[in-house]
Amino acid sequence: MKTFGFILIFLGIAGAVYFGIQAFNNSETFSALGVDVAVSKADWTPVIVSAALGVLGLIVVLIKAKKR
Repeated sequence: MKTFGFILIFLGIAGAVYFGIQAFNNSETFSALGVDVAVSKADWTPVIVSAALGVLGLIVVLIKAKKR
């Protein structure tokens, strides 16, 4: 279970980074009254799911560590 938890953590972090970069690249910026404004057209669902997967992996590892 501990190995499974670490795999979930790794996949969660990798997915959050990958999809996060994609989300930031899908934003457009424009200048309004001298201020740069960013408008995002990204789908944030994959980033949220990846982060939740990483948190789930962390919980699995911590629960397994406390049972010892």
